[in-house]
Amino acid sequence: MNQALYRSIFISDIHLGTRGCQAESLLDFLRQHSCEQLFLVGDIVDLWRLKIRWYWPKSHNTVIQKILRMARAGVQVRYIRGNHDPLFELLSELVHVEGAAIALGDIAILEDYVHQSADGKHFWVIHGDQFDAAMRYAQWLTRLGDHGYTLLLWLNRHLQRVFRALGMRRRWSLSAYIKYHVKKAVQFINDYESLLAEETLRRGYDGVICGHIHHPEQKAINGVLYYNDGDWVESCTALVEHHDGRMEIIHWVVPLALDNIQAA
Repeated sequence: MNQALYRSIFISDIHLGTRGCQAESLLDFLRQHSCEQLFLVGDIVDLWRLKIRWYWPKSHNTVIQKILRMARAGVQVRYIRGNHDPLFELLSELVHVEGAAIALGDIAILEDYVHQSADGKHFWVIHGDQFDAAMRYAQWLTRLGDHGYTLLLWLNRHLQRVFRALGMRRRWSLSAYIKYHVKKAVQFINDYESLLAEETLRRGYDGVICGHIHHPEQKAINGVLYYNDGDWVESCTALVEHHDGRMEIIHWVVPLALDNIQAA
C-alpha cells in the first residue's frame, strides 16, 4: 500500500448548502491529495442558510460521498463542530449524552481535539467561533453580518463570470478584498488570533489549528503556533501536515473547465 501524500489534512468552512461554496475545487483537491487523517474543522454544512432556503446541488452531495468513502477506506476522519453546523449539539440531544465523543458512522463528531504532530507538538484543533465576540454576545449581529456576507458572495459570482468571459483564470474575491483592507475587519482578525493564541498558551499546547474567519494564516503569536486553514468559499485553502510534522497551507487553484465536476 502506498504511503498517503500527507499525514494530516485540515479543512474548514466549506459551507455546503450555499451558492458561495467552491465544491468543485474541493473535490479536485481531495482527488489529488491523500492523507492518513482528515480533520473537518467546522462549518462543513451550512445549516443556517439551509434553514432559510434549500440549496443542494449534485457537487455538494458528491463532497459528502467523497468524505464518507475516505473514512470507509481507512482515513481517520474527525469532524469538529462549527457555528453554522451545530452537529454536536443536535446529536447530543438525540443520544442524550453531554461532553462525550459521538460517532456518525466512521466519522467522530467532536467539540475540539488535541492533535499530536509527527514531530511531537500538541495542537488544539477547534473551529474558533467561541473566540468571536459577536458570536458570544450578539448573535443577532452575526446573523445580520451573515446576510451581508451572502450578498458579497453573490456579487463575487457575477464578477467571476465577467472574468471568465474576459479569459481570466485568476480567482479574485470581493469579500476577501474588503475584509483584508477595512481597518475594523483587520482589527477583528488580529483580536481573534490573539485571543485564540492566549487560550492555547493557557492550556499548555504548542499551537492551535482553527477556521471560522475565512482567513488562511500561519504564524507565531507570543510563542504559540497559530494556523488557520482558511475556507472553501473565498480562498480555497487547506492546511496539511507532512510526514515529518511540517505544516503548510496549500492554496488550490483549478482550471475553469472544472467548474462543472459531477463525480468523485
